[in-house]
Amino acid sequence: MKKSIQAIYMVTLAMLVTIVSLFPAPMTTHAAPSDIKAKSAILVDAETGKILYEKEADLALPPASMTKMMTEYLVLEAISNGDISWDDTFQISDYAHSLSQNEAFSGYFLEKNKDYTVEQLYTAMAVNSDNATTVALAEIVAGSEGEFVKMMNQKAKEMGLPDAEFVNSTGLGNSDLGENYPEGTSPDADNYLSAKSAALLAFHLVNDYPEALDYSSIKEYELEGQNNQNWNWMLPNMPGYLEQFGYEGVDGMKTGWTDMAGYCFTGTAERNGQRLISVVMQTDSESARFEETRKLLDYGFNQFKVQEIFSAGHQVEGESTLNVAKGKEDTVELATDEPIRAVVKSGEEKPYDISFEIDESKLNDDGELTAPIKKGESVGTAKITYTGEENFGYITDDLAEGQTTAKIVTQSGVEKANWFVLTFRAIGDFFSGIFSSVADWFTGLF
Repeated sequence: MKKSIQAIYMVTLAMLVTIVSLFPAPMTTHAAPSDIKAKSAILVDAETGKILYEKEADLALPPASMTKMMTEYLVLEAISNGDISWDDTFQISDYAHSLSQNEAFSGYFLEKNKDYTVEQLYTAMAVNSDNATTVALAEIVAGSEGEFVKMMNQKAKEMGLPDAEFVNSTGLGNSDLGENYPEGTSPDADNYLSAKSAALLAFHLVNDYPEALDYSSIKEYELEGQNNQNWNWMLPNMPGYLEQFGYEGVDGMKTGWTDMAGYCFTGTAERNGQRLISVVMQTDSESARFEETRKLLDYGFNQFKVQEIFSAGHQVEGESTLNVAKGKEDTVELATDEPIRAVVKSGEEKPYDISFEIDESKLNDDGELTAPIKKGESVGTAKITYTGEENFGYITDDLAEGQTTAKIVTQSGVEKANWFVLTFRAIGDFFSGIFSSVADWFTGLF
């Protein structure tokens, strides 16, 4: 009896397992965040510049101390160009000193008639968003903050920052500066950036000068015996109660707050070789800017990967050969010159199509290439088109062009045929043409 019951149990269990196996296991999904509590936000892949998420990202708003990312860029550019060095020493101006004595504006009390290195000033700015050291750096690079503001706006044009307007180096409102607002600006002016502009500025900063992350990731910095913490609470292993906000891979970039701007944050994190850049503007609280950033980064890392979508030497069926005139060979094969990488969303196995567009200026009147032809010669452009469900594009047209095209190159060289071969080909073509004409004439009789 027991054996019969056991047999029935085993059969029943096997049937249940079989039935359950017929139904797919529920998938863990990470839908696009629909509840980002910020007036404006954006998420960007830092390798390709592809926008993964946006909310009112073109809205120009006061960025507060996120302005300092442009100051950082210009200082690093000046160091790269050899105009200044990390070890150069300078004494701060009366204006910078007055800012350092105002607890509302700066984190470090600086001394007059004392030498500070560029690296000391930069680190204080990057770690604690210090305004006095920011002004000091602007004066070092350009001679005055007014001249530095001109450099900021010129660089914004070069970068293609939409809706960017800089009026000082710090991100404070000019109205906070009293009579010290930069020459060439108005006393009540404010800086303006859109979330897209801030993301693009951060994109240039981390790609052009990745050493910026060595400083933005410093958790604490001591200057003049004063030890101040980084305002970026998302850095892993921050001291004390701030540790709860830490996020794996975060190493930058810049927080911001003023009455006009609210709480802002441009963040960046890298995991498994993939870097993301996020921006949130006008969140409700100091902690909210990090909580909303966490939502964006979670979405990005869980849903998107940059991977090779077409290998080097990729060919498109029906488009991968061209006829060759006056060559030893009649045709030449075509293929892409290098691997093509792009952002792929989870669940979209093939979100891109590719097509070949031949440069007509390379062809003769009959649509042929003319020998001689070198191996690896560029003859056109491969166009990559995104076919997924949601496409926010790229943060600039230049990045879109660079990420959605590749060169088409010849896969072999074709030597020009000698005069003897070309002569007999011409004779053959001549008689072939006569034969075709006669055949057509006879065909027309019937």
